Amino acid sequence: MSSSVELQDLYLNTLKGNAAVMALVAGIYDRVPKNPYGKKTAYISFGADDSTENDAECITGREITSQLDVWSIEPGKTECKTIVDLVRRALHRQPLALAENALVDIWVTLVRVLPDPDGLTTHGVVQVMAMVEEPS
Repeated sequence: MSSSVELQDLYLNTLKGNAAVMALVAGIYDRVPKNPYGKKTAYISFGADDSTENDAECITGREITSQLDVWSIEPGKTECKTIVDLVRRALHRQPLALAENALVDIWVTLVRVLPDPDGLTTHGVVQVMAMVEEPS
């Protein structure tokens, strides 16, 4: 399995296993459905990914940056800020593990909360960087 796919699965399973996150969001989506909010006022989706090679002698490494987007239609920014912080806590410098690749380190490099252009939605951005050692 590619390291970027395995990382996305790790993020998905980590957040789905977090009761505090799941109490606030309707779901976590790779492809957002027509009604992503269900009976709640927030959801999380996977945004952009990018990676750079980070090889060392005898080691194939990648630095993978992933964006997780939080969407909230609850008035104000409080709900979105709460969810963004819960996502940060669940992932930042946590002792998580991959099955096929080796997770060297993981940290949240950016958290941002901003109004969406529609004037009703608050958009949260959580950028996660992971250092991964891939099998040779």
